[in-house]
Amino acid sequence: MKKIVLTGGGTAGHVTPNLALLPSLRAEGFEIRYIGSYNGIERRLIEDAKIPYDGISSGKLRRYFDLKNFSDPLRVLKGYSQARKLIKKYRPDIVFSKGGFVAVPVVLAAKHYKVPVIIHESDMTPGLANKICIPAAKKVCCNFPETLSFLPKEKAVLTGSPIRKELLTGDRLAGLQYAGLSANRPVILVIGGSLGSVTVNHAVRSILPRLLSQFQVIHICGKGNLDESLTGLSGYVQYEYVDKPLRHLFAASDLVISRAGANSICEILALRKPNILIPLSAAASRGDQILNAKSFAKQGFSAVLEEEVLTPDTLFQAVSETYKNRQSFINAMETSTLNNAVETIMDLIHDCMN
Repeated sequence: MKKIVLTGGGTAGHVTPNLALLPSLRAEGFEIRYIGSYNGIERRLIEDAKIPYDGISSGKLRRYFDLKNFSDPLRVLKGYSQARKLIKKYRPDIVFSKGGFVAVPVVLAAKHYKVPVIIHESDMTPGLANKICIPAAKKVCCNFPETLSFLPKEKAVLTGSPIRKELLTGDRLAGLQYAGLSANRPVILVIGGSLGSVTVNHAVRSILPRLLSQFQVIHICGKGNLDESLTGLSGYVQYEYVDKPLRHLFAASDLVISRAGANSICEILALRKPNILIPLSAAASRGDQILNAKSFAKQGFSAVLEEEVLTPDTLFQAVSETYKNRQSFINAMETSTLNNAVETIMDLIHDCMN
């Protein structure tokens, strides 16, 4: 039996592409295992998918000063030792890594046992975890044409992001029914990322009276970010997190407001949803979301509103203009060819195994 180990974690974006591969891997008879962190979001998502899961110790490698910089390397070393034992035990034919710091010890352990590794880099430029892992990989998949220049030429493959097939099978009426909304007014879907975004949540809520005069709003605000004072507000519904019904909520939406995490925007692209991207600021990140958003804006897929200019007025103006010009965004997205990432990656898996 063919065996594969999947790894990646820290956010849902480091897990959902792995989930997207599961139906094809199962159809081809792969024995699948997942190695992630002890209690990261990946554990629940993978166990819900009925995949055997092993947790290992993990630590974050930071570019800035933090007292945890003294203890986390020990966690990484412990994770490496655990990953080596698991790779030796399971003897996979290949490892597929979606990134995040928990993937580093798994990829390095696979290299130790000469197990081929495929990495998927979602963002425009590789993050630190993937930079460490790239020398151990046979192939590195990416989402953006611009990313190819940052990767070893002999390893780089432009694949796009694997999209869960069920996401493409949403039903608009089912989404409206789930959210308790009307079919008579357009719907805005707000997604702040799996961990939620205080900035995006606050900006949207600050203009709710204006939005609700024209639109209905489905707000996925992240764990612990519900605003109880808004419960029962007509035309507005909020959730901490949505899993399986998300496909129906996407189908019900006419406009999406989102952070610019690579996997999220690739899903929006695949669904051809007019969208406004509010990338995480460079002050709070390494700036990858800003680069992602600029690439999508350049290709005509998205409107972009950076945090530095985000106000109630600029957000409402962006909503009005993007909705008015929604067909132009849809037309641009229709030209995208990055729609077969699962098939492309499955071909790479077979090539690397052989």
